[in-house]
Order: sequence, then structure tokens, then C-alpha cells
Amino acid sequence: MENENTPLTTAPASGMSTPAYESERLTFTPRRAMASFDNLVALANHQERLREARKMVWRDRGEPVAELDNLKACLEHAAKGGFRSATLGFNIRACINLVLALIRLNRVPKNHRFALIRHAIFGLDTWRFAAMFGTFTGLYKFLINALPILIPAINPKKTEEKPSANRRRGRGPSLDNPTSMVEVALPEHKARLSLSAHAQMIFLRKKTRRWHAALAGALAGGLAIMWEKRSRRGIIAQQLFVRGLQGTYNSFSTKHNIHIPHGDVLVFALACGQIMFAFLIRPDTLPRSYRNWIGEAAKVPRQCVDINHGLVRENQFDVRSLDQLCARADITPANLTDLMNVRELFYPASASATRDPSTYYPKYAPCSAVHPALTSCKAVPLDRFFAVFKWMLPIYGALHFIPPILFKSKTFVNNPRRVMIRAGLGSIRSSAFLGVFVVIYQTLFCYKHYLHRNLTELKLKPSHATALAAIPQSTIDILISKGSFWLLGFAAGLALFIEEKRRRGELAMYVLPKGLESLWVAARGKGLVFKTGKWGETLLTTIGMAMVMSTYQNDPQHLSGLVRRILYQFIGPN
Repeated sequence: MENENTPLTTAPASGMSTPAYESERLTFTPRRAMASFDNLVALANHQERLREARKMVWRDRGEPVAELDNLKACLEHAAKGGFRSATLGFNIRACINLVLALIRLNRVPKNHRFALIRHAIFGLDTWRFAAMFGTFTGLYKFLINALPILIPAINPKKTEEKPSANRRRGRGPSLDNPTSMVEVALPEHKARLSLSAHAQMIFLRKKTRRWHAALAGALAGGLAIMWEKRSRRGIIAQQLFVRGLQGTYNSFSTKHNIHIPHGDVLVFALACGQIMFAFLIRPDTLPRSYRNWIGEAAKVPRQCVDINHGLVRENQFDVRSLDQLCARADITPANLTDLMNVRELFYPASASATRDPSTYYPKYAPCSAVHPALTSCKAVPLDRFFAVFKWMLPIYGALHFIPPILFKSKTFVNNPRRVMIRAGLGSIRSSAFLGVFVVIYQTLFCYKHYLHRNLTELKLKPSHATALAAIPQSTIDILISKGSFWLLGFAAGLALFIEEKRRRGELAMYVLPKGLESLWVAARGKGLVFKTGKWGETLLTTIGMAMVMSTYQNDPQHLSGLVRRILYQFIGPN
């Protein structure tokens, strides 16, 4: 039997003439080589189908701009984009709801668990979320491409652009119409890359008039937000507004060469000042859920907050809250005695008792109410730090471990040890940041009241008079003024320096909406700003998305990396 790999040839029989077309040897490809070639072709086709399927879920950087010249093409382009975004939004919201449902699955009766999972995936909230993203993407993509067609007189001017250094060296992608798009390159690498590899490292955007992007973003955002429940519109509108402010400010500061050192920490501290002021003085300006979260993070009894609010803002002592504190099982005997003495000051047992002018009456929640389980204020920092650290470590651990495993699976598979160590250190760092935040605030809270008490008693008791007694009482009362609670929040916000630098901006953008909301509600109560009524969230979303999309379409590098990546996956170049 012949070897399977030996070429097979045919030769003419003796005495027979060879036709012209058979004058050359006919070589047949071996079956094994043919099978290998077929496998390669099948593998290539399979990889191509995988890439096409992947693009339906994940959009690679460098995707070319769609050139549309009529309204029908714009409508088709918008419909495809809207359907893709709706599907992506549905899957994201369903996955988040499913994870949250699984976390509390053990606390639900067995006969209700299937209904809980079904509602998490196919509930009304999931469909609302999908409709919001689909509506926004479809409307925006239609308007941003249709406006230049509907109003051709004010199309962007076609100006000659000088080829970039990358194009001169043959490193950039060839663009059919470079005047209709903006290329924003990432930091240049020394290695020489292919065209396809380099296309993955750049952002391409359709160059439009800024007002085109602003109008399209405003209309699409204002209509899309209507799909969400009214209770959620405010949260979404606040985040979109501050993201728009962030992008607009970054663009303005870059253009005019303005730089504020540690601006992210400054914004965070300013927002925390307003939030902590509202938590203790104006709790009505913060959402109830957010107030409850702050109270749980601070490890401070709710009755203490009520007592402080009544004394500082209303000049009234909440005796019911004090009695609830005294009934706690973990209160120390010393703190119980102190609270009972405070109660006796404001509500003496003898009805004929008069107020002693030499007695100090606190106008704030006493330290025994802030930490009833700890007698000494010196023991509070260490106890609070570890309590907050232990409470936040699982939460921050999930935020640091899950994203690298899900979204950077290749890096995790190649070097899991490095990913796990980095995520672990990040979790510890983030938990320590919040622990230090609580420690700073409560330490300063106790110290400023201790100082106010001692300085005031020096003036009330002339026999103990020292040089400090010469300080005016109005100056001493600054320590317990309403503004002092704002300064404490600002000082606690400086704990953000502990966090990783790349996370500081995101945390600042998270707390800024809460601070602005509290400030707006307080100003509205004083008649300093107008009332927005039931359309306030829609109006705020309209303004925010006008700023966001104007920056995204023309200067995407000025948006935060998170916002830019999310928008690129849902919107694309145009």
C-alpha cells in the first residue's frame, strides 16, 4: 500500500499519445493536508462569526463612523442602535437584579423563591431600564445624524486637516473622510502596531456642531428618563448632571489652562461638608435611605441625631430619644449617669427648681449619646475604625474583586495572583478610607464640644478664671454653631487622600449630587431658588445630557473613563 502522504501521479500508457492538457503531471493534494486546510478554513469562519457576535454585545474601539446621507439611512441606523442598547440594558439590569435577589434568597420562603428570581429578571424595572436606554440611543443616533441633513446650511465646515504623526508614519487607520470625524488618540506607544491593533487604541467620533450634540442629547435624555419610575428619576438626573458638569469643566479648564491641585478631593470634601451638615441639622434635605445609610456607617444611634437636631436647630430637648438611649442594653454605667444628669438639667424633678446661671447647659448631643457603649472619648477612634472597616470590607471587596474577574478575564487567567492581590489591597484601602472618615468626624465632634464646655465653664465660674476666660463667649460659641458641623464634614472628606488616585474622581462624582440636592432643597425652602415641580428631574436630565453628549461627541477625553466607556458601548461613534 502506498504511503498516504506520497503525491499521487498518473502517467500515460505505453504507445498512447499524451493530450496537450495532460502534458504536465497532475498532482493530487493528500487527504490529510486537505483535511487540515478545511479545518483552518472552518476555524477562521468560526472566529469571524464569534467576532461578529461579540460586536453585538461589546463594541471595539476604532469602529468607523457611519456615513449617512438620507433620513431613511438615519432611521435604520437609529433603530439598530436602539434595539442593541435596549437588549444590552435589559441584560445588565437583569443581571444586577438577579445578583441582589440571590444575596437575600435564603431569607425568602422557599415557595416564593422562584417568583423572586422571575421578577428580578423579567420584572417591570428591567423593562423600564431597557426602554430608557433603547429610547435614548435610538433618538440620539437619529437626531445627531439627521440634523446636518435637515439643516444643511449650517453643516460643519469642511476644513483641511493636517495628517497626524501617526498617519504620516503609516500607523493610523486610513479614514475615507477625515474631515467628518475626530480622532482622539490614547498615549502613544513605542512599539510599532498594525492598523487593526492601532484602531483598537483610538476613539473615533463624528465631528458635529456642538449644539447638534447638545440638542440631540437634551431631547433624547429628557424623553428617555420618562420611562423610569419617579422615585428613581432624581437619582439618575443628579448623576447625569454632575457628569455633564465634570466634562464641561474639564473641557473649559483644558482650553484655558486652568488646573486646581487635588480638585477631586476638594469637590469631595465640599460635598461631604454639606451632606454631614444636612444629616445633623437639616435631615429633611436628604433622602431617607441615604440618611439611614450614613447613620449605619457612622455607628451613631438614631436617637443621638434626633437630640442634636432638636438642641441645635429648634432649641428643644428631645427627652423621649434620651429615655430610649438610657434603655439600651449596651450603655455603660458612666454614660447612663451622665445622660440622667442631662435630663435632670432640662427637666428637674422639682417643679420649683430654677436654672442655675453657673451651670453649663449643653446645646448639642452629649458625648455619652454619641457613643453610649464607650465611656471615654479616647476609645472611640479605634473602635469606630475597626467597626466601619469590618462592615465595609465585604462591600468594597465585591466592588474590587468582581469587575476584574468578569471584565478582564484574560488578565485574570494569565496572572490570577496579581489580580487577587491588587483587588485585596484595593478593598483594604477603600475600607480604611471610610473608617478614617468616620474617625475624623466623630473625634472632632467630641473634641469641639469638650473644648466649648471647658471654655464656657471658665467664664461661668470666676474662681477658676484664667487667661482663657477673656475669650468672648460669642467666639467660643462658634464651636457649637451650625457652620461648625459643616466644617467637620469638610475635614472628614480629606480622608479621600487614602483612596487610590484613580478612584477619587468617581467617589467625588458620587457624593456631589447628594450635596447639591441638599443645598438646592435648603435654598428652595428659603425662597432663594425657583420651584421645579414634578418636571424638575426631567429638566435636570435634559440639561445634564446636553452637556454630556456635547462633550462626548467632540471632546470625549474630557469625560471620565467610566462614562466614556459606557457611552461608547451604547452610542458608538455616532
